[in-house]
Amino acid sequence: MAWEAAGYAVDMVGYPDRASAGRVLAELVAAVVPADGTVTVLGLPRGGVPVAAEVARRLSAPLDAFCVRKLGAPGQPEFALGAIATGGIKVLNTAAVSRLGLTSRDLDEVAARELVELERRERAYRDGRSPPQLTGRTVVLVDDGLATGATMVAALRAVRAARPALVIAAVPVASPEGADAVRAEADELVCPATPADFMAVGQFYDDFSAPTDDEVRRLLATGGAAPAAPGPAAARF
Repeated sequence: MAWEAAGYAVDMVGYPDRASAGRVLAELVAAVVPADGTVTVLGLPRGGVPVAAEVARRLSAPLDAFCVRKLGAPGQPEFALGAIATGGIKVLNTAAVSRLGLTSRDLDEVAARELVELERRERAYRDGRSPPQLTGRTVVLVDDGLATGATMVAALRAVRAARPALVIAAVPVASPEGADAVRAEADELVCPATPADFMAVGQFYDDFSAPTDDEVRRLLATGGAAPAAPGPAAARF
């Protein structure tokens, strides 16, 4: 991969915030996307949108949101059983489901709750706009990080249904396991760090506060981030 060959892959990384992570990631994505004006950048709400905004700005590409919801285990919402995405896509971690002894009814109840929020976000962020046309385009799916990778996998499978020419997953940091899961689904994974001591995405950010719906809408309405301040992209390697 071009960006890895240039020496960008590292073992440890830290970012001040999502915008800083996005500026680092944007340079790596720019090294692999075709320069033919067919790129669309999709951020996974909410945390992926500020990162994606920086990527879209660097590429001068259209920015949109692609809604995906993690399916958290009953009583352990941070433990991902899988994810659902626009288009009726559902991805399950069958090993985790079996280990917890969950039934189909348990999974249906979790999925039904998350579907309500997924549909709310689609209404809130799209504001009446039609979904972007992805057929024949290069699609860059961006999130703020990968833990299990289930959310990104669901997004990748849903986007594939639109028959894009190329699908690239891009994240500032990932667990080794999450990176492997996504690499198997994407045409390319751009990720500068897969630290062995990965415990949670937020561990690699100084400010990991959740963006608000209003912040997401503002970024989408303006087509990306405001111009970055002069100077290099900020990250601690």
